[in-house]
Amino acid sequence: MTSVSFKTPWTDLGEGESMDIFTAARDFVRRDARVLERRLFATVFEGADAHGVVDALRGFQNADGGFGWGLEPDKRCPDSLPLDVEVAFDTLLAAGARDQEMVRRAVDWLSGLANADGAVPLCGPAVEQYPRAAHMTEWTYQPDMNPTAGLVAALYELGFEHPWRDKAEAWCASEVAKGFPEDAHGMLTTLKFLEHTEDADLDSIRDWLPKLTNYRADAKSPEYGVTPLQFAPSPDSIWRPLFTDEQLDAHLDRLIADQQSDGGWALTWEPPGPAATLEYRGIVTVGALRTLKAYNRL
Repeated sequence: MTSVSFKTPWTDLGEGESMDIFTAARDFVRRDARVLERRLFATVFEGADAHGVVDALRGFQNADGGFGWGLEPDKRCPDSLPLDVEVAFDTLLAAGARDQEMVRRAVDWLSGLANADGAVPLCGPAVEQYPRAAHMTEWTYQPDMNPTAGLVAALYELGFEHPWRDKAEAWCASEVAKGFPEDAHGMLTTLKFLEHTEDADLDSIRDWLPKLTNYRADAKSPEYGVTPLQFAPSPDSIWRPLFTDEQLDAHLDRLIADQQSDGGWALTWEPPGPAATLEYRGIVTVGALRTLKAYNRL
């Protein structure tokens, strides 16, 4: 995910109004989400074959091996971008899907884009030629832990070895040795990376979290931010001990309250247009259901 500063009020379903959380969200996904999220929903919640998710992802993969075409909907750029590759890998993992050739082509593309240390940026100047959210600016053009660390972590989870992964891993380790990122998105990818090392110090991480920008510790806050549920998306997460039961319960309650009357979840930032908004709402809705399922709240 990317860093933004937009704010929108959040609303719940209204006192006394009842709704079947899952059924309403399912109907929203079936009605308004794009094919990829419908395929992912069917795989995760209805037992559909994960190959359907792979097939849907193929439409976003370019001839150069990278992913584009607004796979991450905050920019409508068709060019391959590391952010879209990260979304592709995360989607494969969410579906429990594997396609070695698809991943190999994407990593070969990352290898060609990376700097001498193996680091890659989120995006690039190509996004300037297409509609994009206001936060998609020059800061996304700089190689950084976000997304490099998240990509390395995803490749470990996918069980995919590659010389670029090894080079990027060494760079990420050197960056962690210098200190944690200051932004919650960078910290999120850093923690994903640390899951595959022996360098996790829970006490130092817990002390650092309140210092992060774009971290939404308070479940009642209307502002955009990375929440404890994104750091610990399931009860068996290695990062679950960073948070108290009360913190996680408050954010789970808030997640349920944030479901809108159409069954989907709203956004706390502004995508580049109505289509992108619906696409991202589909992503967020499937993600909310996965979290609620993991914490036995459905």
